[in-house]
This record gives sequence, C-alpha cells and structure tokens, in this order.
Amino acid sequence: MIDNTKKIILSGGGTGGSVTPILAISKELKAQKENIDFTFIGTKNGPERGLVSSFDSFNIPFKTLPAGKLRRYFSWKNFSDLIKIIQAFFKSFKLLKDEKPDLIITAGSFASVPLVYAAYFKKIPVLIHQQDVRPGLANKLMAPLARIITVVFEKSLIDYGPKAVLTGNPLILPDTYYWPENINPSFYNSPKPLVLCIGGGTGAKGLNSLMYETKDKLKEVCNIVHLTGRGKNKEIVESDNYQVVDFLEHSKVLALIKRANLVVSRCGLGVLTELSALAKASILIPMPRSHQEDNALIFSKNDAGVYLKQNEIDGEILSKEISKLISDKKRLDELSENIYRTIKKEAEKKITGIIWEIIK
Repeated sequence: MIDNTKKIILSGGGTGGSVTPILAISKELKAQKENIDFTFIGTKNGPERGLVSSFDSFNIPFKTLPAGKLRRYFSWKNFSDLIKIIQAFFKSFKLLKDEKPDLIITAGSFASVPLVYAAYFKKIPVLIHQQDVRPGLANKLMAPLARIITVVFEKSLIDYGPKAVLTGNPLILPDTYYWPENINPSFYNSPKPLVLCIGGGTGAKGLNSLMYETKDKLKEVCNIVHLTGRGKNKEIVESDNYQVVDFLEHSKVLALIKRANLVVSRCGLGVLTELSALAKASILIPMPRSHQEDNALIFSKNDAGVYLKQNEIDGEILSKEISKLISDKKRLDELSENIYRTIKKEAEKKITGIIWEIIK
C-alpha cells in the first residue's frame, strides 16, 4: 500500500510570537487532511515546548537544535553563538534525513535559520511567515532560500518581492469564551466599563508602571484587569476596581479581550491580530525602540488604535486618555471597526491553500 502521508516540520522558538501562527496553520492543515504528520523543531530552553504541549491535540513530537543569535551590535556572545549556529547547521542534516519532511514552515526565529539553510542544500521547500511590519534579521537571512513568504502587511510585499503573498496572520480563537474563574466576577456585569491591560507574554515593566499609576485616578470611571507577566506583580497593591494577575491561559486572556470595553496593550503582532479579530478598541503603547513601534504606526495610520509613546507619557496622561475614550462610545465604535479591517481574516485558510500547492 502506498503511504500518502505528508510530513511537515514546524520550526520556531525563543519567543512565543514565532510559534503561535505556525501552530494555527498546523491546526487548519490537520482539520483539512488526516494523513499529515508534524514535528516541531525548537530550542531547549525557550517557551515553545510549553506552547506546543498546551496547544497540541494531536501529539506533535518536539525536537531541539542548538540556538544561537547574531546580534547587530558587538557582543562577546556573538562568538559563542556562532559556534552554536554551526553546530545546529550540521545537526540539521541528520534531523532532515531522519524526518524526511515535504515542507518546513517557520515564522521567523534564529532557531530556524540553520535548519532552513540545511533544507536548501537538501532541496526541501520552505515557507516563511512574516508577521511584523519590520523584517527581522532571521527572516532576512532565510528569505532568499524560501519558496513562498506569506505576509501580514502590504509593506512586506515590497520588502520581499515576488515571493511574498498577502495573507494576514494565522490565529486560533476558541469556540466558546469563559470568564476566568480567578477574575472578579462582579467586573463581568458591572455598569462600569472594563479596561484590560496586556503587557505581552513576559510582561512589560514600563507599561506596568504606567498602568499602576492610573488605578486611583480611574477608580470612579472603570474597572481594570492588569496582566503584568509572570512574577511581576509582587509589589502591586490591588483595590476594589483594580485586579492584578501575572499569568492567564491564552483562552482566558481572549475571553477578557472579548469582554473588555477598551484594551491597553503592547504591540506584538500576536496580540494585535487578536485585537483585530475581536474588533477591540485599543490604546497601543509599543516597546520603545523596537519593531513594535512600526506595528503601532501602521495601526495608528489606519485609525485602528490610539498610539502613545511610552517615553512621552505618564500615568496622568494615560488615565486622561482612558477616561476620554471609555466615555465616548462613538469613538470606541470607530476604533473597533477600523482595527477589525486592519488585518486580513482567515489567514490560516489562505496559507494552507498555498501549502497544498507546494506539497501536492
């Protein structure tokens, strides 16, 4: 009997941002076709192993490669990391020989670069997904070897040329949204608007400080749920209208986003995609001097979020902006409609269509 099972390697790591979109793609692929297998290649100590295991409903094997990062500034770590990259490159050949993949999918990670270069020598096709407006160095290094580069923003079509296809950003949304049991139940049906603050998966010290400064100024006008990041709420004091949580499961964060009247957020493409999918009015405060500023600028130009620069505001300015927005339903509705249109929807279906064309 001929085995028509297709094998795909998913590769990413170091941060959750390079992992969640390819997991969304794998879920859609599996929903469309049973005889397809995956292996995830990541780093030994990154968050991707936990993400894969928590998401995994079809037992994706997880394997690791040494991960090194090339920094764009002088660092002694560049020398030791270069050795790791060379080791990963040669180990990738054996891994590819054992796995015999039909395709490699990555969303930009230094953990993927050696693997993609080895795949090029073995003539294995590669699909790269570019999330952010600003191309990352890992994707720049891998792009010349890719068959297709799927992108979220039109600017990336210029950055990557004929290989680029505008698809939007893959996303996994739950079928049902459950209010988190450890969040004040009175916030759910309160006449006060709900404001949610998200600092990203690891939290954001600057954003946490700003949000903490607002709590007393906003106690009469809204309830606040503040997601600080693991271990970053130890010195924060709660009040009747202000609850702090360091970590929630992803599905519960989505439930809070859906219920919130306004979200104050960092600007990683993962959370921006979720805000767009759930049409949520937002104040966007990107990480200073990072790719997040480019993301925030695109949303601001589309009037799809209120863009505030962290180093130009304090708690007083932020609290006034929150008060102004939550008292203006028309403005909230405008932001909601605009953010919904900013990122194309059903990216996972578009990308899986491209994948079937590659591996048919």
